[in-house]
Amino acid sequence: MLWPILKTVLIAMVPILELRGAIPVGVAGGLSLPVAFIAAFIGNLLPIPFAILFIRTIFEWIKRKMPKFKSLVERYENSTRIKAEKAKKYKIFGLMLFVAIPLPGTGAWTGALIAAILEMRLRDAMPPIALGVLIAGIIVSAITYGASALIGLTMPTPTPTVFFNILPNILCAF
Repeated sequence: MLWPILKTVLIAMVPILELRGAIPVGVAGGLSLPVAFIAAFIGNLLPIPFAILFIRTIFEWIKRKMPKFKSLVERYENSTRIKAEKAKKYKIFGLMLFVAIPLPGTGAWTGALIAAILEMRLRDAMPPIALGVLIAGIIVSAITYGASALIGLTMPTPTPTVFFNILPNILCAF
């Protein structure tokens, strides 16, 4: 039971996949939807404070030390600057909304880069990013639940007992 939870957490930590990929993989791996949601939520948020604090420094180091990746990093930064301008217009609400939309090119990692580009403090950036991840998780969970019902997968019925019996296992994974 611990391996599917750990796999879901690890997939949620990957920048492109994030929570959007982790919840369906967790459910397909046998986790109930609430457990997959919680594991993906935790996994998606774990690296974000470090990303906010260090991503600009890491990008500068890559551009100096790894010239082959310089254009890739610059393209990503320019793309994110354009998104940051849109988010800047609505400040914290814009950042939350940007992270909440579960589409390619959005999410907690890009939200962290936007926060870094806008020079937001960690304490100001984390709440809207976390709320955005929560909203994205609800959307992805609804889609996963609907898709699994359409293709005929049986999902365990979420009950508070199941949730509270599995929660200590999730927390022990860390």
